Amino acid sequence: MDLSISRDLAAIAVEAARSVGDQLRKAFRSRPAVQTKRDFHDPVTEHDKAAEERIREVLTRLCPDSVIVGEEGGTHGEGTIRWYVDPIDGTANFAAGLPFFCTSIGAVVGDEVVAGTIYDPVSGDEFTASLEGAFCNGEAIRSRGARTDREAVLLSSFPTPRDLAAEGDAALHRFARMVDAFATTRRPGSAALKLAHVAAGWSDVAYGTHVNAWDVAAGSLLVERAGGVFIPLSGSVFVSGGYLACVGGFDLAGSVMAEVSTRRAS
Repeated sequence: MDLSISRDLAAIAVEAARSVGDQLRKAFRSRPAVQTKRDFHDPVTEHDKAAEERIREVLTRLCPDSVIVGEEGGTHGEGTIRWYVDPIDGTANFAAGLPFFCTSIGAVVGDEVVAGTIYDPVSGDEFTASLEGAFCNGEAIRSRGARTDREAVLLSSFPTPRDLAAEGDAALHRFARMVDAFATTRRPGSAALKLAHVAAGWSDVAYGTHVNAWDVAAGSLLVERAGGVFIPLSGSVFVSGGYLACVGGFDLAGSVMAEVSTRRAS
């Protein structure tokens, strides 16, 4: 793909994400009513749905040749560009008033993620990626940080309730290994924003299970274009499953994550 087209798609993603920034900031810490989807661990609010509708309107206007795959509204449109949209990645945080959530939009042509943005409406940090590179607030970023587990900050959603239901104590034992191996382990609650932080070198490793393409499409490109490593444990960004990401230069082969992720993916 021509780099200029990739840049144009990134700019469209940015405009769509910015279009919902004000409404999300206004609603943040309003304690909105929460409904559930799969179960009570999977919340959704009226703001998720309204933001996705607004993003779909902007993408369709700016790029009519589009299929839009949204977490809340499903698939709409026809075209050669597929957009994977998570209007609020980290809804539980958003609904409770914890400032770790974002809007994530990834553009796909064929089977390749070619552009995307991750927008944090609270901090104002705007991460963008195209085939040209990765940027935060317009400045190029490089994914650099710790080289070994004992120096590194791990961001992980593991174990989730689904992991515990499927694996019981085995999931807890794996998490204990991670906590013991890493200098710091955190569970901040947004896959997309975790990947953005790894891309920027603000954290060193990110790991999660049970994610969909709208959670990680933009972040996968962001990490890779920043010089980091992104591994879809299902074999593809577009197949639901787990993921592992790390900063460039991290000793993944020598990390406890090499064993943890292999076992979890099998």
